Amino acid sequence: MHGAGNDFVIIDSRGRAAVTTPSLARALGDRHRGVGFDQLAEIRDHDTADVALDFWNSDGSRAGACGNATRCVADLVMAGLGRDRLSLRTARGDLGARRLDDGRVSVNMGAPILDWQGVPLARAADLMHLPLPGDPAAVGMGNPHCVFFVPDAEAVDLADEGRRFEHDPLFPERTNVEFASLTAPDRLRMRVWERGTGITLACGSGACATAVAAHLRGLTGRSVTLDVDGGTLTVDWRDDGVWLSGPVERVFAGELSPAYLAAHG
Repeated sequence: MHGAGNDFVIIDSRGRAAVTTPSLARALGDRHRGVGFDQLAEIRDHDTADVALDFWNSDGSRAGACGNATRCVADLVMAGLGRDRLSLRTARGDLGARRLDDGRVSVNMGAPILDWQGVPLARAADLMHLPLPGDPAAVGMGNPHCVFFVPDAEAVDLADEGRRFEHDPLFPERTNVEFASLTAPDRLRMRVWERGTGITLACGSGACATAVAAHLRGLTGRSVTLDVDGGTLTVDWRDDGVWLSGPVERVFAGELSPAYLAAHG
């Protein structure tokens, strides 16, 4: 599945034990010898939420949050249950999702994390003006984000700058890196480098972090449209959390061979 070009392998492990390991995530993330993905999401049973979700990066590391993958899974599960609302348990807690009248899927990504320990940073700092070149902001959305506001996001060397700041010592768990430019009132052009993956066409948690930072910097209101490389996402920072909305698409379904699972389990 993909959400605005942010693509995912989704493993449905309801009714059985979870199968994803760092080795399997790396193998499946290989676009030549596996399937290829920006993130992997594994669906598990849960006692109180409708389903639980685990997220993995293509380098085999765990991802604490993934907004577009959550929207994709919500679409899949809601279709299977014949419902338009859902609760999903993630490392961020219980997230609510719903299908909008226009077919898009919306998920509440929870309140932004706006303290330096929670992001986390290596030391205390002003989150809206980090002591880094380019004057970025930091926002946590269950994973860390470093957001730069630039005159022209298209002009940024995303591969070089993204890799550089992902590993900056200020971020002990590495960070996602976003570059955004204001294109109209309450509209941003955003490009993203995701930790553990690299350049992606979209990033849901990154869109949320960028919208939050843009509002706190006084650039936008609390409802923001973001044009990303793969499409358009909307973010609405409400009293109950940061809602992320956008399109989703199912591409194919299949089965992993027993031999492949045994080799990479």
